[in-house]
Amino acid sequence: MELHQLRYFCAAAETSSFTRAAQREHVSQPSLSQQIIKLEDELNTPLFDRLGRKVRLTAAGERFLSHARSILREVTAARSDVQDSDGVVSGKVTVGVIPTIGPYLLPRYLTAFAARWPQVHVAVVEDTTPVLLQKLRSAELDLALLALPVTGRDLATIELLTERLFLVVPSRHPLAREGAVSLKMLRADHFLLLKEGHCFRDTAIAACKAARLTPNVVFESGHFESIVSLVAAGLGISMVPEMAVEPRRGCKYIPVRDAAAFRRVGLVSMKRRRPSKPALAFVRQIVSSPVVPLHRGESRPGQQKRTIFRHSSELY
Repeated sequence: MELHQLRYFCAAAETSSFTRAAQREHVSQPSLSQQIIKLEDELNTPLFDRLGRKVRLTAAGERFLSHARSILREVTAARSDVQDSDGVVSGKVTVGVIPTIGPYLLPRYLTAFAARWPQVHVAVVEDTTPVLLQKLRSAELDLALLALPVTGRDLATIELLTERLFLVVPSRHPLAREGAVSLKMLRADHFLLLKEGHCFRDTAIAACKAARLTPNVVFESGHFESIVSLVAAGLGISMVPEMAVEPRRGCKYIPVRDAAAFRRVGLVSMKRRRPSKPALAFVRQIVSSPVVPLHRGESRPGQQKRTIFRHSSELY
């Protein structure tokens, strides 16, 4: 069993195509196919169902995929240890992030990280929390930047910050002049929320539930931008996390004063997976960064957690 066979196998599994896998690995398609056949012969079982131009993992292939990824990751970590003994960190770290955090928070971290670790390539995968956790467990991600809490005894987390929730209303809404609002004041309003699968929707619904409010949801979308545009048009109200508060014509952002109206943000990794040097550098860069500016350029003392590496149960 050769390492390049494992790489080719993983590439084919992830692209569902020998042709695209060959392109990704910079080899010819016949060569890649031949190496996968040799791998199947050694394992004495087919790893793919050939479906014309597409391929699909067999049950054995599904089981083997996690092992192949784990082996490749360990080899990468071992190579990193040897190459980085002189203190220079290089390589790749793959970070997952949810759409309600990525555009607002990640650029601030990446700018500082790139300046300090120019030889590390950061690959970003944006998706919903369930998908990112699945990719984390299957070793497709090194880390994930998510809303907390997440469930799973195999997961290690560290909280980075806590932020308030804000109501976003049309500029002519009766509450637009209020300095803060309680959710119980919104019983007559139409809500525009993120669709099922987005964890911020769950955060908003939980805040409403704590206020004994059942929101009248009249529109759902996968993007804050679409929702805020409809709010500006006067079609309803919505909630956003504090980091998403940005000036928008036709809208007014108002802090929600309810005690349950907040969101926690943190890094998540696998407890028993040995981190690569680039991943470890990324974690250390984030937790050593200054308190992240949130609403209107102001930061609130005590809102960012700065402790990490406390116990083996923590992130790294």
